[in-house]
Amino acid sequence: MQKIPVLTKDKAEEIAAKWPTPFYIYDEKGIRENARNVNRAFAWNSGFREYFAVKATPNPFIMQILKEEGCGFDCSSMAELLLGEAVGAGGDLIMFSSNETPQCEYEKAAAMGAIINIDDITHIGMLDEVFAEGYPDTMSVRFNPGGIFRMSNGIMDNPWDSKYGMTKEQVFEAFGMLKERGVKNFGIHAFLASNTVSDEYYPVLARKLFALAVEAATELDIRIAFINLSGGVGIDYTPEERANDIFAIGEGVRQVYDEILTAAGMGNVAIYTEMGRFMLGPFGSLVTRAIHKKHIYKEYIGVDACAANLMRPAMYGAYHHITVLGKENEPAAGKFDVVGSLCENNDKFAVDRELPAVENGDLLYIHDTGAHGHAMGYNYNGRLRSAELLLKEDGSVQEIRRAETLDDYFVTFDTTEYAKALITE
Repeated sequence: MQKIPVLTKDKAEEIAAKWPTPFYIYDEKGIRENARNVNRAFAWNSGFREYFAVKATPNPFIMQILKEEGCGFDCSSMAELLLGEAVGAGGDLIMFSSNETPQCEYEKAAAMGAIINIDDITHIGMLDEVFAEGYPDTMSVRFNPGGIFRMSNGIMDNPWDSKYGMTKEQVFEAFGMLKERGVKNFGIHAFLASNTVSDEYYPVLARKLFALAVEAATELDIRIAFINLSGGVGIDYTPEERANDIFAIGEGVRQVYDEILTAAGMGNVAIYTEMGRFMLGPFGSLVTRAIHKKHIYKEYIGVDACAANLMRPAMYGAYHHITVLGKENEPAAGKFDVVGSLCENNDKFAVDRELPAVENGDLLYIHDTGAHGHAMGYNYNGRLRSAELLLKEDGSVQEIRRAETLDDYFVTFDTTEYAKALITE
């Protein structure tokens, strides 16, 4: 499927006149429409809720949009909890799923009334201190089935090699311990694969978790209140890939739900999801300007963004489609590496990519960076993270995070003499 930018060349130049490149820009209309489709796809489940994975795009302006569309938030750190609090989310709008968790973060989650999802059975000892005056009615545990996770299209991941979750035996033991501590409503959570481009993933995972839920409810005489399918639903990064069909996914989960849970008299179990990439990935882009051309053994296009702005291609070899704005219909002029300025040879947004002729000053639109893009930024080589902008439904643009400055980079130096020399007044 053709990748179509949300910006024209003229609109991008208009924006760049106010917010210099590189910058991230998010499409409010696309975000809202997608969230509504997710809710419609699971409307058959009266308790359904999407808990947006804050780590994917930790920006309160984005979170507010999703909250208005009925989403809660999957948080895994103190900062993410505070972001949730900043947009007025608390109680069961927050799912706190973390690992190797400091006690202070459990304490904050508890103070917010968040649903706590326990990653390891040994954390219950810590939670005994957090909940010294009594456990909440609802708690969740994270399951890791081990082994190899397969679907019809092959091996998807290796849960046995994952640091997350508990064995089945530990899950049952944890449920028993929590029941003894007064917990009345239990949740099951699992994450088995990342960025799956298959309508099959959630239904296959659901089958595993629904069967576990029935067994736990029967054997331990407990109420399973919800099953959290977590994330893992991916997006079509390449034009050739088929996009996931969220309605087919929702229907697939419904069929398994009726087959296993409804048949066992557990038709009131809520279904939760925690998607980040699917919710935001296609609705954000990184806009950067070509500033150099280099001709050696290969052809290089140098841009003013680098892996510090978008590290996925450097870290994972991930593909992100690139459109040269204003040249969408021009034929390829050859193969190019699109590169940034870091002193690392993996600082490449594309390798041997067929593109039209690119001239210095052209704007390159890097698609599908709305999740795990800006959030994974860093400051190697003293490079600064870019602004985040929101393309609103009425066509106006709002700055939702300013670009970093050199003062931001230097401000954490504690030695006064250096701080005075480096930070402008």
